Amino acid sequence: MTHISALLLVAAGGAVGAGARYGVSLALMNYAARFPFATLTVNILGSFLLGLLFAYSQQQSVAESWRLFLGVGVLGAFTTFSTFSVEVVAMLTQGELNKALLHAGLNMILCIAAVALAVVLMNSLLNISVK
Repeated sequence: MTHISALLLVAAGGAVGAGARYGVSLALMNYAARFPFATLTVNILGSFLLGLLFAYSQQQSVAESWRLFLGVGVLGAFTTFSTFSVEVVAMLTQGELNKALLHAGLNMILCIAAVALAVVLMNSLLNISVK
């Protein structure tokens, strides 16, 4: 498979996944004021679906084109949390508890810190005081 073919498969899947994520956000918009249910829903559903694909691919051969379209494209655009979740479970099933805990901890801490840093920097660039 050429790099262009792979890119087109990922892009097509990404369009489907992004549209699906937006659809979930619209469907759960009325609940967003109380809790980010749309994000929670796509993270859980995406993790579950990527987990299914991962588990299936451990037992059966999955064509690279399907892995790129579904795993990287559709579910990658739907949520990247699903990929993170599969990585942690894979490490755990391989007996790499310390590595799994480190990966989970670093992702949680550093991603939240990166968002906080980005907010502070953008507010500073736009001369908005942080409340």
